[in-house]
Amino acid sequence: MQLPPRKQEEEADPILPLINIVFLLLIFFIMTGALHAVDFFAVDPPSSSSETQGSLDDTIILVSGDGRIAIDNSEVDGAGLRRAVSGKLAANAGTVFRIKADGRVDAARAVEVMELMEAAGVRRVRLLTLGPER
Repeated sequence: MQLPPRKQEEEADPILPLINIVFLLLIFFIMTGALHAVDFFAVDPPSSSSETQGSLDDTIILVSGDGRIAIDNSEVDGAGLRRAVSGKLAANAGTVFRIKADGRVDAARAVEVMELMEAAGVRRVRLLTLGPER
């Protein structure tokens, strides 16, 4: 009994190494790229000499230069802010709230936002600022 001769292994497609390189570059750029959350509207916080860092789990309230307020990527008014903050406190009493106010916002407006949060039950608020330039 005679078996048919075996065919030689076909060479791999010459484009395979190129595909491997493209995927390696893709993985490299994904791993080294900087990803960060985008604010609901542009806010440029004031500078300070503090070097403490915030946590990613904190709830951030944005106050724009013209006094608009946003929480959880949606713009709210005073009553909406109180409802949202009350809801977060009801879900988790240990929620940390941070206010990220624009450096041009009127100080009275920032205090008004803090008072709205106090009325909703928040006892401690942290104000976010930019760290010292290096």
